[in-house]
Amino acid sequence: MNTLTIKISEELQRQLDDASRRAHLTKSELVRRALAAYMARKGADARAASALEQAGDLVGCFKGGPKDLASNPKHLEGFGKS
Repeated sequence: MNTLTIKISEELQRQLDDASRRAHLTKSELVRRALAAYMARKGADARAASALEQAGDLVGCFKGGPKDLASNPKHLEGFGKS
């Protein structure tokens, strides 16, 4: 088994000590279980969704406008000016 060394606040240390006593587990076992639960919930290989994935149903839903605003500078005239 590998060893991991971390720094935690005094308050977190007290909470860990209390939780360890209540659960009748070593601090190491409690942290291992908490980390395993976190990884299972979030997924060790989970990644943030891209903007396209988040708004994919909106991409291309408008008709009649320019295909790409960045391709023609005149579409950006006055942008950011009051």
